[in-house]
Parts: sequence; C-alpha cells; structure tokens
Amino acid sequence: MRTKLSLHAHPVGLADRFRSVRDLSAALVSRLSDADASVQSMADASPAKWHLAHTTWFFETFVLRDHVPGYVLHDARFPFLFNSYYEAEGQRHARDRRGMITRPHLDEVLGYRAAVDAAVLDALDALPDVARDLVALGCHHEEQHQELLLTDILHLFAQNPIAPAIWEGARKVPVQMPGPMGWIECGAQVTEIGHDGDGFAFDCEAPRHATLLSAHAIADRTVTNGEWAAFIADGGYADPRHWLADGWAWVKADAIDAPLYWERAEDGGWTRFGLDGRRAIDPAAPVTHVSFFEADAYASWAGARLPTEAEWEAAAAGYDPAVGNLLDAAGPVEPRPSADGPAFFGDVWEWTGSAYRPYPGFRAAEGAVGEYNGKFMSGQFVLRGGSCASPRGHVRASYRNFFYPHQRWQFTGVRLAKDL
Repeated sequence: MRTKLSLHAHPVGLADRFRSVRDLSAALVSRLSDADASVQSMADASPAKWHLAHTTWFFETFVLRDHVPGYVLHDARFPFLFNSYYEAEGQRHARDRRGMITRPHLDEVLGYRAAVDAAVLDALDALPDVARDLVALGCHHEEQHQELLLTDILHLFAQNPIAPAIWEGARKVPVQMPGPMGWIECGAQVTEIGHDGDGFAFDCEAPRHATLLSAHAIADRTVTNGEWAAFIADGGYADPRHWLADGWAWVKADAIDAPLYWERAEDGGWTRFGLDGRRAIDPAAPVTHVSFFEADAYASWAGARLPTEAEWEAAAAGYDPAVGNLLDAAGPVEPRPSADGPAFFGDVWEWTGSAYRPYPGFRAAEGAVGEYNGKFMSGQFVLRGGSCASPRGHVRASYRNFFYPHQRWQFTGVRLAKDL
C-alpha cells in the first residue's frame, strides 16, 4: 500500500474527515513508548514514529508548502527524514535505516503533527480545488498507513520473546464452525471492472474497462484456520507438487512450515501471536498472514485455484464495502469467523492470481504524487477486499492492493476459485 493519486473527489465535510483520520492515527499509537515507536523490525516495516511523521510530511509538503503563500516548514530537516519514495522531492533517508531515527522523539513528532494539523485546518477554506483534492488524497493515504501502523507494530512485538500484548483482547467465546465451502457460479461473459468515476479512487483503479470472464465459481467465504491446519497436517508445506518453483525455493530457504506468527503449543495444537498477545488459533476464523506462495499452494492442494482480480471484483460488486470486520477504533483487531452470507470486505486481504499491472489506457499522473503506481507495477500480485485493519469506508470493489509474493506480515488470506 503506497501513496496513490486522487481522481478529484471532494468528500463532504473535509475538515471533519481530516480531523477524524488524524485522531485515529494518534489513538493507534497511544499505548506505545518512545522506544516502541522508534524500532524497525525489518526492512518492509517502518517505525510507528516514521508513519506518524511521513503522513504529516505529505500534508505539509503537498498542501501547505505548495499552496499556502508564505508557509515556513516546521523543521527544514524533516523532508529528508520523512520522504518515502518521491524522487521528485529529492534525497531521503534510506528505508531500511528508518529505525536509526531515534531523534526527533515521539513527543516531538506528535508536536509536528499538531502544528501541521492546525495549519491545514486554518488554510482549508481558502485552498484552491487542487489543494483540497490533495487533502482528500492525504486522508486516504494516511488510512493506508494506519493499517501499516498496526501490522508493523504487530511484527515488531512478535520479535519480543515475552510476547507482549498491546491491547487486552476480548474473552474468546466458542463459535460454530462454518459449514462446507459454498460456490458462487458465474457463466462466461464480458463484464466491466475498474472504478466508475463516482467518488474517490486511486489512479491504479482506472480506467474502467471491459474484460472477458470464463465460466467459473468463486468461494462464498475465505479459508479458515482449521482448514489450513489440515493442509499442514497433510504435509502441505513438505510436498513440492503444490508449490510454484519460486515458492518452493522460499519454503526451503526460510524453513516455512506454517503461517506467520503460528507456533506449536505443548498440546500439539497451534497458537498465533496477535495484537492481544499469544493465544490459541480460532479454527473458525479466516487464516491470515500467508503469502501468495502459500495461498497458491493451498489452492492447488484443495483442487482449486486463486481467483483473478476480475472474477473477484465481478463477484464483490453487489456487496456493501462498508459492511464487514473493518477498523473502527484503536484495538486488537483480528479476522473473525464469517457471519451469514458471503463476506467480500474486511477480515483479510484476499490474494488473487493476477499480477499487478496497469489497466488498458492507464497513464501515470504528472508530478510527485503520480510516482507511486506506474513504477511499482512489476513483480507484485493484487489483493482485494480490505482487512480487519483497513479503516471502514476506505475500500471498495475496485480497490487494488499489491504486494510481493513472499510478503505476509499484512492481514492476508485466501478465497478459492475454480473453473466450470
């Protein structure tokens, strides 16, 4: 999930939306110490403090610096520290060394946020439309970083041998296991996918275009922890027949034998580490923290395949993206057992079999904020649907997330498909 470009949508109550997004980010880090917020657990993750400052740098740079006459940067050293990948914005601190930024400390970063927030709100009514578009884009960009904040914090705390909980989890109540997987059938047809231009979207979701679907079926729910445990018990991680060559090489090189954060319990069962510490897995809940390689291998083992992103979008288009297990407030989010009916939004990002490539007619936007899609459309796979850490209202049927096939620290899961 990276900064992407708005399609010029003005949300109602932009000031209120700006405040609520910024407040949620602060709430997500309210239980962290300065040390918690400074450490970087791997190159793919960023310190919580960096996320807080980077999203602030976005507003300061592209809204205040560029559109408010006379604005003076809060600290002239911060652009180098908190730029991410914007080549047009000049030199920046190396991504894999963000954990070395012990200063400014967390309180100073929160002060930076407060100063920029006040300046944006003070200028908002007088901003030109192009700058208001950038405020809207910045809110969506920060929502992406809110999910990254949670998953990066989770990965960091998972490295601690005492398995600390950030939040207390709710008492686990046994639930009924979901029934056998059902299938939603779709005949061969030409359909349209991509954003239709109504409301906000990122540029990689457009243009809307026609695509051919072969006759297929898509599962009415995602794969559960219990089903994944059966895959493990059947030797799924030890049988090369189910794995792509790159995936098998990854399994062997990194000694992969279960989803990320799973560990064997003394009784032979499985536990998982979450934002509420280490607990037994819930066999009825969606499996998560699996890579594309694992998702593809499981699908092969199950006699199925991963859906294409077009198949997924066509099936999900009739469902409400604001309904589901999504992020509403700071707390120990995790995937939950499916409720009645197909759940296409929330819980876990669902791997598709589609490479992240441009749609027909895609053109990268000019300027710095247009850098982040076209140049990343290589070597990654598309995921759909959002997760328990995606802010409610952030995702839609056309939303395209993308990661490299070995990555699994996000809340990533599996929905199966098959040919008819």
